Amino acid sequence: MNLTTWGAAQQVTGSMHLLETANYKILIDCGLDYEHDNNLEKNESFPFNPAEIDVVVLTHAHIDHSGNIPTLIKDGFEGQILCTSPTAALSELLMLDSVNIFLKKEKRKVKRGGKNFIKYTKPLYLQKHVMETTERFVTLPFHKAFKVTGEIEVTFIPIGHLLGAAAVLFQIEENGKKKRIAFTGDVGRKGYPILQDPEKIPQVDYLVCESTYGGRIHSDEDLTEILIKTITDTCIKTPGKLIIPAFSVGRTQALVYSLNRIFSKNLLPPVQIFVDSPLANYATDVYRKFHSLLNEEAQEFYALEGDQFEFENLKYIENLDESKDIANYYDPCIIVSSAGMLEGGRIQDHLYQNLQNYYCTILFIGYCAKGTLGHRLLRGDPVVKIKNRELSVYASIKQTDCLSGHADHNDLVATVSQQSPEILKKVFLVHGDLQRMQDLQTDLTAKGYTVEISQKGVRSVL
Repeated sequence: MNLTTWGAAQQVTGSMHLLETANYKILIDCGLDYEHDNNLEKNESFPFNPAEIDVVVLTHAHIDHSGNIPTLIKDGFEGQILCTSPTAALSELLMLDSVNIFLKKEKRKVKRGGKNFIKYTKPLYLQKHVMETTERFVTLPFHKAFKVTGEIEVTFIPIGHLLGAAAVLFQIEENGKKKRIAFTGDVGRKGYPILQDPEKIPQVDYLVCESTYGGRIHSDEDLTEILIKTITDTCIKTPGKLIIPAFSVGRTQALVYSLNRIFSKNLLPPVQIFVDSPLANYATDVYRKFHSLLNEEAQEFYALEGDQFEFENLKYIENLDESKDIANYYDPCIIVSSAGMLEGGRIQDHLYQNLQNYYCTILFIGYCAKGTLGHRLLRGDPVVKIKNRELSVYASIKQTDCLSGHADHNDLVATVSQQSPEILKKVFLVHGDLQRMQDLQTDLTAKGYTVEISQKGVRSVL
């Protein structure tokens, strides 16, 4: 049995791992690589023949794990895609959203020799390729072993992070011996709004573990207290606007539920809330459909209060005209909009209207990569460019990591520490910057584990 990491090797995006037995090839995740200035051209080809892949196993729906499957199919993959039901539903939404982004980037102006030209960029894939992808989904429940072949068995373990996200456990028989290897996917946090806590991964021989927050510890801030204070300061003490950039799938639903809890308990007087993201609206319907998979607290809230994602003074914006109307809403309000790093989406329109408003607060609830508009605001740039206009930043800029969906360093160490170092032969670290991997490797090695930082294209014999 061989393992080759082809994506998310010493970087965060583009997760893609090839597991090979003597007669079978399994691809675990096939995500878009967004590193290096969002250059999507590097996703157009694969370092292997897609037609030779027998099956794809998808850990969760985020686009850096699922987003290049349509390209794989376009290039010849003919097998099935195994995942949970929520992952299938959310993946379809995110892939279709990616098509819209590709089409927007297809035509842009460039200047050469003092003259303007139109440059056309071919979309990575189209809607028809997404539809072909969804037809290949085979959905599996958690905890139930599924025979892929007579020698290969796969089981999905709930891992938090996102609705439907799973760690993947393989049991493979080779030459009369059984070997077990698990892929964590992205590990979630304990006590996260809506989602169940990550479950223990059964004992394995090999573990492929993400390392996104290696060396970093989440703050111990209380989300409810942060939201109450920020809303009070921005919308109640002063007649201002609170703008919260949030990723449409996962983060927005956790935030809306948290706001619902605050206002249902009358911890604050009513404030108008707008959720301005078509993708978030569709994703919220998926969360409603699979509410039985939410955590116990959310289940109890549903039993007592009803829909976790619907309450008084909450309005989901349906179209662009309604979105534009928010600019003319002068009473205090909260605007939740995508994208989380401010690199597109309707959030830029709201920032364009409000960055120079002294009575506005921008609250970041997630990570912003270097080079993004969100990162420039967080580092304190006094002037930023939006829609080709230089804007002075007068709004207050705040941040909390309370809604980060990733396990931090201590949680990752705890995840691995559930394995016996006497039985676990090796830990492979993926999905993290090199420094994050090294920080996590240091602590795990001290605990007696053999840890390898995965390198792109290097085959390991298991």
